[in-house]
Amino acid sequence: MAKTYEQLQRQIASLQAEAEKLRRKELDEVIGRIREAITFYGITAEDLGLAAKPAARKTAAKRAKPGRKGAKPAKAAVTYRNEDGQTWGGRGKRPQWLRDALAGGRTLEEFRVQPA
Repeated sequence: MAKTYEQLQRQIASLQAEAEKLRRKELDEVIGRIREAITFYGITAEDLGLAAKPAARKTAAKRAKPGRKGAKPAKAAVTYRNEDGQTWGGRGKRPQWLRDALAGGRTLEEFRVQPA
């Protein structure tokens, strides 16, 4: 007799559970061997490249001054917003929601955010 879809799903779940048990057992054995090697050879996290980086170190982008290579441009303040909460800062290509609204007869001024 052919197996039903439900029977196959139960078999898959059973096999996945069995595979997870075997994976966990093998993982425990591997971790045990690694711990033995760390102890035997005196390996440190720094040796493995896992030591925490000092907080004082900064990436090139964070150190870079505006206008220099690696500097990130400042995020534009929200200048335009629609009823759905979608926004645009007024820089770069107009987003699709704004282009669609303008094509539909609305004006740019209708979406301008009033300064607080």
